[in-house]
Amino acid sequence: MSTTITYEQPLNERIRTFLRLEFLFARVDKAMQFDDELSHRDAIDAMLDILSVFERNDLKAEVLKEIERLITNLSALENIAGVNRSALDELLSELDQTLDALQLRKSGVGQALKENDFLYSIRQRSSIAGGTCDFDLPAYHYWLQHTPVEGRIHQLQYWLEQFVAVRAAIDISLRLIRGATPFADMQAEAGFFQRSLDGNQPTQLIRVQIPAETPYFPEISGGKHRFTVRFMLFDINQRPQQISEDVAFRLSCCSM
Repeated sequence: MSTTITYEQPLNERIRTFLRLEFLFARVDKAMQFDDELSHRDAIDAMLDILSVFERNDLKAEVLKEIERLITNLSALENIAGVNRSALDELLSELDQTLDALQLRKSGVGQALKENDFLYSIRQRSSIAGGTCDFDLPAYHYWLQHTPVEGRIHQLQYWLEQFVAVRAAIDISLRLIRGATPFADMQAEAGFFQRSLDGNQPTQLIRVQIPAETPYFPEISGGKHRFTVRFMLFDINQRPQQISEDVAFRLSCCSM
């Protein structure tokens, strides 16, 4: 079976932010698999980017709204014939626990990180290219050089605990949204595909899946009423051009 690549396009600001945070959390996870100084710098850079996302948005409220919306939508399925009640009850229980964990944390997300002078000094210099170099931040250099690997990892994990509840909420939200609609086979004539969306059931996410070996990629754009997919030839030396032949692909319009 050939390997596939999935491309995603969020259709609202909430899911757009969730996907960015998912990407940043994955960067932290990857960096913390290694013991070297540069990897732990990468982990802190991604963690501070996560903190910046939360500062720019009332994101805790948005996450709470999303979990409550999912609970409402799933609860409406309880009396429908043929629904797997055991699986549904398990999902609702997981969502309820996630909601409780979010509501228990009274302080703002990442508040302890915002008040940490060491991290604040790194954030101040991060806006400058190369601004966290050893001579710019000798205290940071000291921490990286003198703290044992286990100590650095322990400290990073302690800071990341600030995001545990909200990360769990984002993870389950994206998992349910992605899994709500199966992929279907489609064809883009001359590399172009367009479809209208059901206004009564808002779509959160468009997912396009194509074989990994293809020399093209999809450009997806959309709004509340319709979306388009254009398949573009990749060329690192010039602007991508839309292909002229028909393209078979798989599509999922995720609404939950």
